[in-house]
Amino acid sequence: MSSKQSPSISTVTLVFGDQLTPAISSLSDSDPDSTLVLMAELPAEASYVPHHKKKIAFVFSAMRHFAEELRTLGWRVAYYELGETPHLNTFADVLEMALATFEPSQIRLTEPAEYRLRKLIDEFSDHHAGVVDVLEDSRFLCSTEWFNGWLGKRKQPRMEYFYREMRRQTDLLMDGDKPVGGKWNYDAANRSAASPDLVYPVPLQFSPDDITNKVLELVDGEFQDNFGELHPFWFAVDREQAESAFEYFVTDALPLFGDYQDAMLSEQRFLFHSVISHYLNIGLLDALTICKRVEVAYFDGLVPLNAAEGFIRQIIGWREYVRGIYWSQMPAYLDQNYFNVKRSLPSFYWSGDTDLHCLSKCIGQTRQEAYAHHIQRLMITGNFAMLIGVDPIEIHEWYLAVYADAYEWVELPNTLGMSQFADGGLLGSKPYASSGNYINKMSNYCSNCRYNVREKVGDDACPFNYLYWSFIGKNEKRLKNNARMKFAYRTWDKTTSDKKAEIAKSTRKFLTGLDSA
Repeated sequence: MSSKQSPSISTVTLVFGDQLTPAISSLSDSDPDSTLVLMAELPAEASYVPHHKKKIAFVFSAMRHFAEELRTLGWRVAYYELGETPHLNTFADVLEMALATFEPSQIRLTEPAEYRLRKLIDEFSDHHAGVVDVLEDSRFLCSTEWFNGWLGKRKQPRMEYFYREMRRQTDLLMDGDKPVGGKWNYDAANRSAASPDLVYPVPLQFSPDDITNKVLELVDGEFQDNFGELHPFWFAVDREQAESAFEYFVTDALPLFGDYQDAMLSEQRFLFHSVISHYLNIGLLDALTICKRVEVAYFDGLVPLNAAEGFIRQIIGWREYVRGIYWSQMPAYLDQNYFNVKRSLPSFYWSGDTDLHCLSKCIGQTRQEAYAHHIQRLMITGNFAMLIGVDPIEIHEWYLAVYADAYEWVELPNTLGMSQFADGGLLGSKPYASSGNYINKMSNYCSNCRYNVREKVGDDACPFNYLYWSFIGKNEKRLKNNARMKFAYRTWDKTTSDKKAEIAKSTRKFLTGLDSA
């Protein structure tokens, strides 16, 4: 397609790969008759971290299906597949090509979700003054401007208070100006350990169509050395499939989601989780729409309040909150390292080859599914990385690479702030550190491990046990005055010198073996 062939093109609208909805602001007020939609699969985007094969396949297939959806709706779409035009590597290349080829009077786009892309767009705009129109991403319920105003009024921001404001603004699960049920948060009712005897639904799965099969062939050929397993591939790749997957969750899994959302089982990868975050983050689902659907399910008596509230809190509370933190703190947030740690990420994070059964199961599942739920990420892989002192940037880049739902705006605050406490408490009120006792309480991982979770020190002890107390001792000056850490430090203060020496010895021996592996 060229400007001479299509003289009516006045606007080129660039759509990023995580903006796959016709309701995106760059399209919602545009005229299809004078607009060309531009989409591209780019080497730079596919390789800035070593993405999971399934994530690359998911994004490319969803992009190609979205291009077809737009054409059905009457839009003209110029779509560039990976390798089709070798000179296109970055979005700057794509935009330069668009200006030269189509000669539009305007390039329109919705603000990118990640800082690195916003920086690229800003630099391009400075180079081509007056050409680029960047619109706010209206898919989010809270604008960055509003969040910054809210943040500036607080000495110590906390998600809970932000979440209450979002409940008021959206009127979700509200009874006038009061929360339905009389409480804002039912997190305490979301912590039941799961039994293997329960009947667990499997997320709705889809067979690849011709478009997806071509993408799978591409990924098999171009990204064969990337992390993870490509087959079987069962993700939804278009809007109708994603909506069906979500509806299946509401009817078949949501009723018990609240009770067991923090549980972990060796035999079950998904339990009662929705497994729709990658559909939501790419644009195939709408945040407010799915929350309203969950609210209806509650009012219809189909799901309990702790399930409905727990799901809605994750979307309008936590998801919106971490996005606000991300944009308010970037780019300095990438440099946060509160504990000043520098250890390299253990190699078994890529292979899953470790005697620690909980880590082996979570990493193995991640290799196969490009998915792990929030407690597996927070209290297993994240907890271990923090206890041994992994450089926050290394664990951040691992999370960004291995999960299908990972985009920097949501992954970075969850990793550096929530998981690693690298921001010193801006995001979370305490480090989410634990010994093996928590893992044993919330899972059955420990029953199949070569280590003994009841042993505190020594070669057979669960490493989480002595690593936890070593972490507590090492960071006493930084953490002892944290109100939520007082119980741990009361216990530490009562620990004998001999026991502390045993903890230190077990920790040194374990870390020496880890470093030499």
